[in-house]
Parts: sequence; C-alpha cells; structure tokens
Amino acid sequence: MAARPKPRKLAAAVVRARLAKTLPHWTLQGGQLVRRYQTGGWKGTLLAVNAIGHLAEAAWHHPDILATYPAVEVRLSTHEAGGISERDFALAAKIEEVIQWRPGRDGGALEGTPDDPRHAYLHYD
Repeated sequence: MAARPKPRKLAAAVVRARLAKTLPHWTLQGGQLVRRYQTGGWKGTLLAVNAIGHLAEAAWHHPDILATYPAVEVRLSTHEAGGISERDFALAAKIEEVIQWRPGRDGGALEGTPDDPRHAYLHYD
C-alpha cells in the first residue's frame, strides 16, 4: 500500500467556515472539533459510543469520547497534523450521518423507534 501524505493542519478561519456550512452542530474548541449528543440515558449513551467507536476504528482515526449518563461528547483532532485536518471533517461527517439517522423519516421500509419518550434513546437535532 502506498504511503499516504501527511495530513495538513487547517487554519482556524477555514475550520469555522466549514463547520458553519457543513457541520453546524459541531464547534471549534481548544483546537478540536467538538460535538455533544444528548441521549435518553445510559442505554442511548452506550449505543452512541459503540457506533462512534466502530466508525473511528474502521476509519483508523480515533476521537476522544466522553460518555456520561445523559450525553456523549466527541472531540476530533489529528495529532500528526498538530490540529484539525480533512480527516477530522470526514469522520465528523460520517459520525453525524450515522448518529442522526432516523429510519421512518425518509419513507423507507424501516419504521424507526416509536414517537414515545419511553423508547427514545437519542435526542435528535
């Protein structure tokens, strides 16, 4: 396999502009892309952490994850670049796509969870 080029650190102004355009629920904090997902409790937190963990391992790009009873916080940066790189945006977009996916909203064959608070495990944006 050919060596991949070293990732390049993106300027803060570029990061902010891209977040506003493509990932509005993510923020720039302390040199990292940060997103907090509210869950319905511990079960939802664990489900979200495991989904994010799978995506990160498959991408071979590992975020910092804080798991608490009502929320999951994801923090992305590229150590090799010394800040935020294209890798962070790519993984953030995939995490957002998977975690915010709501079957039943797109008219597909899958129904999704009932609109009943007892079954809610994630608070969607």
